[in-house]
Amino acid sequence: MPPRVTRPAHPGGMSEVTAVPTHCPYCALQCGMSLRPTGAPELPAEVVDRTDFPVNRGALCGKGRTAPAVLSSRVRLTGPLVRRPDTGALEPASWEEALAAVADGLRRTRADHGPDAVGVFGGGGLTNEKAYTLGKFARLVLGTSQIDYNGRFCMSSAAAAHGRAFGLDRGLPFPLEDIPKTGCVILVGSNLAETMPPALRYLTELKENGGKLIVVDPRRTRTAEHADLHLAPRPGTDLALALGLLHLVVAEGRVDEEFVRERTTGWEAARAGAMSHWPEQVERITGVPVPLLREAVALFGDAATGMVLTARGPEQQSKGTDTVGAWINLCLATGKAGRPLSGYGCLTGQGNGQGGREHGQKADQLPGYRKLDDPAARAHVAGVWGVPPESLPGPGRSAYELLDALGGDVKALLLMGSNPVVSAPRAAHVEGRLRSLDFLAVADVVLSETAALADVVLPVTQWAEETGTMTNLEGRVLLRRRALTPPPGVRSDLEVLHALAGLLGWEKGFSADPEEVFEELRRASAGGPADYAGISYRRIEEEQGVFWPCPETGPGEPEHAGTPRLFLDRFATPDGRARFVPVVHRAAAEETDAEYPVVLTTGRVVSQYQSGAQTRRVEELNAAAPGPFVELHPRLAERLGVAEGEELAVVSRRGRAVAPARITAAIRPDTVFMPFHWAGEGRANTLVNPALDPISRMPEFKVCAVRLEPLSTGGAIGETPATGGRTSRRSR
Repeated sequence: MPPRVTRPAHPGGMSEVTAVPTHCPYCALQCGMSLRPTGAPELPAEVVDRTDFPVNRGALCGKGRTAPAVLSSRVRLTGPLVRRPDTGALEPASWEEALAAVADGLRRTRADHGPDAVGVFGGGGLTNEKAYTLGKFARLVLGTSQIDYNGRFCMSSAAAAHGRAFGLDRGLPFPLEDIPKTGCVILVGSNLAETMPPALRYLTELKENGGKLIVVDPRRTRTAEHADLHLAPRPGTDLALALGLLHLVVAEGRVDEEFVRERTTGWEAARAGAMSHWPEQVERITGVPVPLLREAVALFGDAATGMVLTARGPEQQSKGTDTVGAWINLCLATGKAGRPLSGYGCLTGQGNGQGGREHGQKADQLPGYRKLDDPAARAHVAGVWGVPPESLPGPGRSAYELLDALGGDVKALLLMGSNPVVSAPRAAHVEGRLRSLDFLAVADVVLSETAALADVVLPVTQWAEETGTMTNLEGRVLLRRRALTPPPGVRSDLEVLHALAGLLGWEKGFSADPEEVFEELRRASAGGPADYAGISYRRIEEEQGVFWPCPETGPGEPEHAGTPRLFLDRFATPDGRARFVPVVHRAAAEETDAEYPVVLTTGRVVSQYQSGAQTRRVEELNAAAPGPFVELHPRLAERLGVAEGEELAVVSRRGRAVAPARITAAIRPDTVFMPFHWAGEGRANTLVNPALDPISRMPEFKVCAVRLEPLSTGGAIGETPATGGRTSRRSR
């Protein structure tokens, strides 16, 4: 177990206060930190450096350093809220009243319209214990198939491609510590310097060790500034770019023929697909000059080892699975997979984006990353839960499809740890669907834009006030220990689900104790692709986390060491070989035209996180990133007659957003960029296209057609929500 850290207390306080080792509440690095209670209600804890954790070695970004600010009673929810029929307003209520209202709303909807009229929407920030219990609650207590989570918007395309090629999906098949030791990294669609700042040191160390870095991004970001080679393709053309690079690998004789022959299948079909994408054609599609394509192939091909790392850029597309598959094909063809210091990996975004989908809150999966339509998987999990396999509902809708069905087939929704009013594609439409529900219950730590629409709001504990496990982007299962006592009007999500299960007739099977839940999760995951059976709270503390898969061993046998590095001996396919998947380029779901001549892409900034529900409540972060903006090239700004800081309307086929112009030569002239952290008139996700990848069901966040116009042209800001008959009760 890592040592506890002590520091002198504030003057007038105790002489010494113990700091509890824990992890940051934000991104999938899950950086190690320690928390020292202060006893001050306005800032209940302070962050203390924790240098023993290997992922960040004490380094934290501004979001991590200021995370305790959201624990303040000034910004958080401290008691339940219930919407009063007479006023239409959310007003304070007791826990007994609030829980009874939620149970009644769910029970009534189920009785009147059937179990699938009740939906459940989870979050990628929930602990493994919460995600597991939420999926179990949906399928047993509610009997609904309609459950998914916002992690569908994170790395589902990479997960699907990983599964197709390797037979197993884990964000990184190797620990982060391997990255500086490889020969060449191709980083596709990731601005690591802003989204995961402590991870930038891995790229810095890579270059210090003589390795090469290629960054693929339509913007010259802070990350791209570190690159040996920056490729700036037009958004939505990453698939063509990967195919063009593979074409050159073949044409220049850089294929690792022995690796392809001994450890893969499907090469000929994949090769044929790549050979139809010759370099000059790829240049026309992507805008990346042929000499730069050749330079990239030389850097990657000449390196003895190499990695391709993708993030949301190539993944959040209506062809995201095939796009990631094309980059995996490049790794396989060059023999840079299934070997030390080589491979394909995905940089997961959300704090528990990996574990959150492994244990049952995804529409098609059961705990242990088991498939819901697999009879053996159903039998195993049903046995752990003590129910007949046939009682488990089948797969349900994916995240956007579930949100789109609200107010129609799905009439009531229980939502935990997500803010789709800001984060969902075609966000104004989704807001309208939420308003049209017969009943909405939200459990959250703050009154988010989504919680503000609810009939009942349940205030739940935060990261520092509860114990639970998270699985970071490496597949390292971590333990966040409770460091603070939560306010008296706040309960944990596990306590909420335990109480609701009891009110709905399930007296047993829904523990509020996280370690008890984890012990059950271990049994449910045993033998599955994501096997946690050999992991325990004790081991996590002693070993600084344990990498899955980690099966349980027999009596008298040594404990399984966990699996930091996957695929070194064989891939997780039936024959042990990786699969090439043939892919060809296709256009984005929405191309530019005379009416919408510019491409919009979206992303994050360093001082805000996801929908901003928490970070927008931190003064220091707001001072650094106070609001949305529209980034555009000087040539485009000159053509439009737009000056720096001028309010600019961005209009798509789905709506309109307004934000000040930020003019920079670091972006392509045919592209504009907006961060998606803000609500209101600057809500970027009002604009984006919900077109779905046919395999992963990932919406196309990263590319849509827009036009730019001065604010003086007038018109409504954003698509008008379809309010239905409940607007007066939820209007703001």
